[in-house]
Amino acid sequence: MSKRQSSFFRAVRLGVSSLLLHKLRSFLTTLGVLFGVASVIAMLAVGEGASAEAQEQIRKLGSRNVILRSVKPQEQGDSDAEMRVLSYGLTRDDFDRIADTFPGVRRAVPMLQTPAEVRYSDNVCRPRVLCTPPSYKEVTQRELFSGRFLSSQDEESRGLVCVLSYEVARFLFPFETALEKRVKVGEHYMECVGVLGSRTPVGSVLLDPNSEAGGEVFMPISTGRAFFGERQTQIRSGSMDVQEVQLHEIVVEAKRDIDVLPIARACRAMLSRDHDDKDYEVIVPQELLEQAKETKRIFNVVLGSIAGISLLVGGIGIMNVMLATVTERTREIGIRRALGAKRKHIVTQFLVETMVLSGAGGLLGVGIGLLIPWIVERTAELETIVNPSAPVLAFGISVLVGIVFGLYPAWRAANMDPVEALRHE
Repeated sequence: MSKRQSSFFRAVRLGVSSLLLHKLRSFLTTLGVLFGVASVIAMLAVGEGASAEAQEQIRKLGSRNVILRSVKPQEQGDSDAEMRVLSYGLTRDDFDRIADTFPGVRRAVPMLQTPAEVRYSDNVCRPRVLCTPPSYKEVTQRELFSGRFLSSQDEESRGLVCVLSYEVARFLFPFETALEKRVKVGEHYMECVGVLGSRTPVGSVLLDPNSEAGGEVFMPISTGRAFFGERQTQIRSGSMDVQEVQLHEIVVEAKRDIDVLPIARACRAMLSRDHDDKDYEVIVPQELLEQAKETKRIFNVVLGSIAGISLLVGGIGIMNVMLATVTERTREIGIRRALGAKRKHIVTQFLVETMVLSGAGGLLGVGIGLLIPWIVERTAELETIVNPSAPVLAFGISVLVGIVFGLYPAWRAANMDPVEALRHE
């Protein structure tokens, strides 16, 4: 071992022994750094997990898809009329133009929604009843939980078959399989031929089968048009509202990723030209994904800044304690200088002590910071992701904080007049 290394380790032993003389004060000094490091790791893990979950939900919509939806315009005119027929939204002509004339379109999937009640025995719910062609599953990349999806034969024969989403199947059939059971959709009985996988991982919080997010029932679009039509009737007190919508949704799949945004712009331009009212919306998952990534970046910066303030407070605490320590050990510093210690030896001694304080707090903070996300996942059922660089970065910052805030106390100790230091009581 070289002379320089031996001198450094001797300074470390001396620094540690000095800190152990005041164990409680040293421990309390490390708490600021400890909580700062732990909060940096925990906040970034929670933010990373929330961002990843949001991005995964967007990806499930299809990164190459453009989604067009009918939107009911604001009601105008006489609201007291006994019967009103409101026609709005996407049309079959819109679908034909997109599918046949837009360059870059691989395929397009039309969907019609009907407000039908779904019943099995005494279990009743009102999910989204979607009439769609068999290509829906491939375009949206939904996974089958059991059975099969709609087939071209079902479409051609207007078959009375349906596919349930996982939430609806579990609600209607809590203790048995849904396959081959006859489910009443509206006034018609349909055989369940398959169950689509849940939009959220199975075993997590169960979504409400009556909500748009959780409940879906799929049937062939030819069956839907034949048995339910395009008109939806709502009876209110003294009046009857009739809404006519040809298509509630169109999912357009692009051939390549670079075709998505041009297709979205073309769809917006076409719908703006052909529709007098803003009775549609265009959703581009790729744009949402980019927005989610930008939101994640801003979120991490904000969380990191908040946690960084904790580290700053911890650094100020270290400086305060070290300044007090320098005052208490003035006579010791004078004796060391009188025995031949140079200024760099005094600086090294006090810097080692601040690094030990901040390093110990950093290591404990890393341990607690890794434990908090684990607890959050199991108690709050929130996904957390600990980036491997986060603990390393947090620990490195804690040591840097110790060095920065220990420089002034060390410099002050090294520049004491040895004679005056020896006279200090």
